[in-house]
Amino acid sequence: MVMETIIFNIYSKEYDLWYEKHKYVYLSELAALKKVVPVKKNGLEIGVGTGIFAQSLGIKTGIDPSQKMLEIAQTRGIQTYLGVGENLPFGNQEFGFVLITITLCFVNNPKKVVSECKRVLKKNGKIIIGIIDKNSYLGKIYQNKKTQGHRFYKAARLFSVSEIIELLENHNFTNITSYQTLFQPTETLNHIEKPKKGYGEGSFVVISGTSQETSVF
Repeated sequence: MVMETIIFNIYSKEYDLWYEKHKYVYLSELAALKKVVPVKKNGLEIGVGTGIFAQSLGIKTGIDPSQKMLEIAQTRGIQTYLGVGENLPFGNQEFGFVLITITLCFVNNPKKVVSECKRVLKKNGKIIIGIIDKNSYLGKIYQNKKTQGHRFYKAARLFSVSEIIELLENHNFTNITSYQTLFQPTETLNHIEKPKKGYGEGSFVVISGTSQETSVF
């Protein structure tokens, strides 16, 4: 995690500009997230980065290990915290939902992150995880980038949707649903794709689950 944090500090502006250069990829991902993100609940984004998703989704609170990323997020009106998902600086049952977009592939301990999400979620709160499905077209490209030592992806561990579902079920999340998008190569995408329920076709998949019980870890 230390090396990844250094990389994201160095390339924070480049990271943020990627979403501007790939507008329709970002907007398609955002449309899928909006299928499950609650509209009027207090939310937290883990791995908030530069705050581009948080701002668009009305999320006011974000945590990230990259100070440079957080400085950009602050300009988008996000209340930021320097830290990691394995050790959230929040009390029990503080949030109506927690969002983790792409970030899970960079954390040291995904199980601990999900446990911490459950701890800070209110009863019937939602966990929402967005991933690039490792079995998808784009997932295979990212796996290749990892092998080639790409500065962002060399330390990433990509997940399949079934692995995320199993992770949520093991933490007793229920009502697990998924939406997918990015059905065509991202380099030729010139419109906002309409998200589709389920997974297996799109490269970007949003998986959500509900916390039916309050737990303290």
